[in-house]
Amino acid sequence: LQACKLVGVVPVSYFIRNINSSTMTLSHHGLGPLGCKALAIALTDMNINTLELADNHIQAEGAKYLVEMLRANFTIQYLDLSNNQLLYVGAEYVGKMLLDNISLKSLKLSNGFTDDDAKYFADALSINSRIKELDLSHNAFCGKGGEHLGQLLNNEGLEFLDLSWNHLRMKGAVALCAGLKVNMMLKHLDLSWNGFGNEGALSMGEALKFNNTLVHLNLNNNRLTNEGVGMLCRGLEFNDTLRVLLLAYNSLTVEGALALVNVVKNTPKTALEEINICNVLVNESFVHLLDVTCQEHPSLEVQYGGVGGFIAKKPLKRVDPMKVIQDYLDQRKLRLWDFFRNIDKDGTMRVPTADFRKAVQQSSIPLDRYQIEELIQRLDRDRTGMVDY
Repeated sequence: LQACKLVGVVPVSYFIRNINSSTMTLSHHGLGPLGCKALAIALTDMNINTLELADNHIQAEGAKYLVEMLRANFTIQYLDLSNNQLLYVGAEYVGKMLLDNISLKSLKLSNGFTDDDAKYFADALSINSRIKELDLSHNAFCGKGGEHLGQLLNNEGLEFLDLSWNHLRMKGAVALCAGLKVNMMLKHLDLSWNGFGNEGALSMGEALKFNNTLVHLNLNNNRLTNEGVGMLCRGLEFNDTLRVLLLAYNSLTVEGALALVNVVKNTPKTALEEINICNVLVNESFVHLLDVTCQEHPSLEVQYGGVGGFIAKKPLKRVDPMKVIQDYLDQRKLRLWDFFRNIDKDGTMRVPTADFRKAVQQSSIPLDRYQIEELIQRLDRDRTGMVDY
């Protein structure tokens, strides 16, 4: 309250109500640069670990006050500065902050930054290896930006990078993939909505031959064609770490879908568990190939758009998979609780879907692959990757 009086702004009641909370969610509060100044004064010696300031129009001036505050506050680990019109000068301040700060682990910076701004982040992160998660989505990084981001991937701490909704294509895509090729830490990369195109797919295929840490790759909505997927597959033949590959809403047909399943079938050491091509209509030969492949790779799940080209017969009435499990447990005089407890070693009441799938397959519960997937979709409606029992 003293800080607000000093600066001449109206106090935010949310802040006062939550002054003892470790999370400060101040998104959409219209703080502006001066409100941010008052906040920075108050936060200098406060013990919070999450600060969300999205959409507050704090601008470069507000970023400057935050940088000064973060020199003194070593408890903030998660910071969201999205949609704040930080511009070029703001990017420079954020770069300085990353050079000095030792506590931040996660940073969100969706601000319409341009190619030149990317240099500040790349330079800072060549030194700061404590940041684990970086969200640079909804910016305007193109060719030159891709080069800076490629250098950023030399960072030795970053595990999660979101670059969706940028303009990374042609040169930008090639430069980024060159960085990914030698990166040894990144696990999760989101490149959706970038117009990556087949040139990008060619470079990504090359990168996947050498990269052995990436687990999750999102290439949804990237103007890839069957040819591009063919180039990706050349990289997937050598890759043994990637588990999730999202390729929805690209210009693929059943030909691209067949190439993807074939690469899993013919690569014994592949780690692929989930492929999403949910807008692609497939045919009977694809479904047959998928069935054969799933016998060798039981954890594989491919989401496709449906089987096209014939009039569907009336489907057989399926038994509710939940009832099948219940009957199975009743016969053996077991409780559902016991079944889950066996999978849930940590006792968190939550089980990763992959573990759940494996446990059901390995048990003698009479469920086929489709029933297991239907069950998982029902138990994990929001697709969090966890089944909460």
